[in-house]
Amino acid sequence: MKRRMLLAAALAAPTVAAPAILRAQGATWPDKTVRFICPFAPGGGTDTVSRLICDQLTKLLGQQFIVENKGGAGGNIGTTELARATPDGYTLGLISVASHTLNPMLYSKLPYNPDKDIVGVSRVATLANLLGVTPSLPANNVAELIALCKASPGKYSFASSGPGTSLHLSGELFKKMADVDIIHVPYKGAGPVYSDLMAGIVNMMFANMPSMLPQVRAKKLKGLGVTSAERSKAAPDIPAIAETVPGYVATSWYGVGAPAGTPEPILARLETALTEALKSPDIQKRWNDDLGLDLPPAGRKGFDEFLAQDRKLWEPAVKASGVKLD
Repeated sequence: MKRRMLLAAALAAPTVAAPAILRAQGATWPDKTVRFICPFAPGGGTDTVSRLICDQLTKLLGQQFIVENKGGAGGNIGTTELARATPDGYTLGLISVASHTLNPMLYSKLPYNPDKDIVGVSRVATLANLLGVTPSLPANNVAELIALCKASPGKYSFASSGPGTSLHLSGELFKKMADVDIIHVPYKGAGPVYSDLMAGIVNMMFANMPSMLPQVRAKKLKGLGVTSAERSKAAPDIPAIAETVPGYVATSWYGVGAPAGTPEPILARLETALTEALKSPDIQKRWNDDLGLDLPPAGRKGFDEFLAQDRKLWEPAVKASGVKLD
């Protein structure tokens, strides 16, 4: 009888101990540097957001969160590295409309499954694109731009940072919904576009607010409309395109992801820290005043439902573009 009782106790011990071990993991995490994969090159909006979020996590959690830029293949290289990382809480990464919404529609075979390989811990920013046009273009609002394009089909062009990007697809959706014939001119990244846009070599571009808004504020380009359903808090004087083209919406988002299998107590502590980070005055000022970003609801709750809606939102633009990237 005594031996049986001891055996039963021994068998039960791991079951009892496991939750305690997991709780301890959450309580002690992080106890060393955490690497944070940004799946795009330095200098862009994704890099800026990654670094600002990591700064806040470093302050809140007492260990260094270090950004590693792993750009290439539309974000697939860095996102794949995140998906395949050891799920111990010491590799996290930026996820976005590219990794979780657009690329699954643009690539027939992805090296990662966004729904199974990565846990979306929290969205951290939502952003509109901003339609900017060359100063010499004789259009000062979206209605005038549409009239101009309809009067000369195929004469005007819009630039993008490359095929299949949210910038390209914002333009394709505008073409479809406004029923205009404008020519897509893809560049290798958004940076090189601005000099050509200012010179009138290309006529217009849909670009992320953090990169386009400073050009508009400096009067180097004209900002005609934002791609969100309503006007942006960062630029309330610029109309939403939807005010002229009803139903037009093409918004992007950034979030923080962890490899699937990351222990729940670590995910919970990270989720709490991200919620606190988004409340910080520094983040709120940078998001609202400097970068033209909006704050989404924080945390894991509702993330899957949001993602399903986001894919429905972008599907018409992807179909209109006819783009396949493999």
